[in-house]
Amino acid sequence: MFLTISTTGDVGSPATDLGFLLHKHPDRAQRFSTAHGTAHLFYPEADEDRCTAALLLEVDPVALVRRAAGRGRGGAPDSALAQYVNDRPYAASSLLAVALAGVFSSAVKGQCAARPELPGRPRPLRIEVPALPARGGAELVERLFAPLGWTVTAEPVALDETFPQWGDSQYVRLVLEGEARLADALRHLYVLLPVLDDSKHYWVAPDEVEKLLRAGEGWLEHHPEQRLITNRYLARRWSLTRDALARLAEADDTVAEELDNAVDEEADTEEKPVPLAVRRREAIVGALREAGAARVLDLGCGQGQLVGELLKDPAFTEVVGVDVSVRALKEAARRLRPERMTERQAARVRLLQGSLAYTDRRLAGYDAAVLSEVVEHLDPPRLPALAYTVFGSARPATVVVTTPNAEYNVRWESLPAGHVRHADHRFEWTREEFRSWAGEVAGRYGYEVAFTPVGPDDPEVGPPTQMATFHRRPGTGTTKEAEAA
Repeated sequence: MFLTISTTGDVGSPATDLGFLLHKHPDRAQRFSTAHGTAHLFYPEADEDRCTAALLLEVDPVALVRRAAGRGRGGAPDSALAQYVNDRPYAASSLLAVALAGVFSSAVKGQCAARPELPGRPRPLRIEVPALPARGGAELVERLFAPLGWTVTAEPVALDETFPQWGDSQYVRLVLEGEARLADALRHLYVLLPVLDDSKHYWVAPDEVEKLLRAGEGWLEHHPEQRLITNRYLARRWSLTRDALARLAEADDTVAEELDNAVDEEADTEEKPVPLAVRRREAIVGALREAGAARVLDLGCGQGQLVGELLKDPAFTEVVGVDVSVRALKEAARRLRPERMTERQAARVRLLQGSLAYTDRRLAGYDAAVLSEVVEHLDPPRLPALAYTVFGSARPATVVVTTPNAEYNVRWESLPAGHVRHADHRFEWTREEFRSWAGEVAGRYGYEVAFTPVGPDDPEVGPPTQMATFHRRPGTGTTKEAEAA
């Protein structure tokens, strides 16, 4: 990723004063190590009339993933290729913002020991960022920078210039021009680059509020998009956002009561779409409630997210998570923390190790079973064994199955054509293929099946997740009766 800062000179203030302001000599190219790569600083031009400083950040995507994984937030070594092949090394993001603050730390603070009079003087500046993620489009870029006095040029970058019919990407080429103190310009970039990217490469902790208030001092308290900036910069963590807004309100004399709904419109609707995983769990829980299930199996429970959601509702009197991976079960136990539950609460949950390819007497007698994003992880020849284990042997009254809709994959910009969503997926079904499989299983084992879209139901390609709810037909309660039917 790349950024340039240019200035022009006049009588008594040559352009090369930029070197003093940045504490970096124009005649030397310098390198700086960062947590995720190497930052290079050099001056493509440096004379009295015009001076340009360029910051080039080389990001190691493998190191980025490994570092995240070491903190428990990234993928494992066998995780999806998309973790390694992405826009992070090229598009301006929080990685560049952090490098900017590190390389130009004195300039950001407005300090210049050699020429202490320089930082307080506005000077003509031109800032260019060739590739900036703009989640909100060029119009949002204008809304964020223009109130700060910048003349903004945000040119959308085409997906492919060879195929203009494909339209524009989510990136823009940004040029900012105006008279400003260099420290102010750097603080604007430090805050607004990750805001426009709407993502951060590190965990947002409470100390991020202090960072935001320091960098935003003198401009954020009056900015018309203050709430959006604060909400996105703090990764939509409501407690932190409210704290920051309250402290900004003190500086701007905002009535405290006005903060009660400060994030609702921005975060809960337009600016905070509900994650697909959350919608999926909501749909599953809704189907189980509608079926009147009390004792539920989560087959292929993974790290226990659905188990935890079910335990919030006392209507589910017993929840059993089953997974073949001992490591996943340990993570589920760490997440659920049964040792901190009351005795009555802990009695409602169990975690079992087991394979769905083999019949298991422990799974019999439950009201409902859930296979959430499980079937696509099995090789197709093993699906009949799974179907018999769940529908033929365990035979709960209700079975809920969710799986990706392969047709929707064309709507994911980051997913290459022809690829599945996760490296461990053995296949992904179209809507017709899923309905065919579900119908065959239902007919063989004596169930009725209904289908429900999960997520936005695209009129052309359908929803991102498809869900089937199976209800056992009366009179087919045993395995022998099901086989006879």
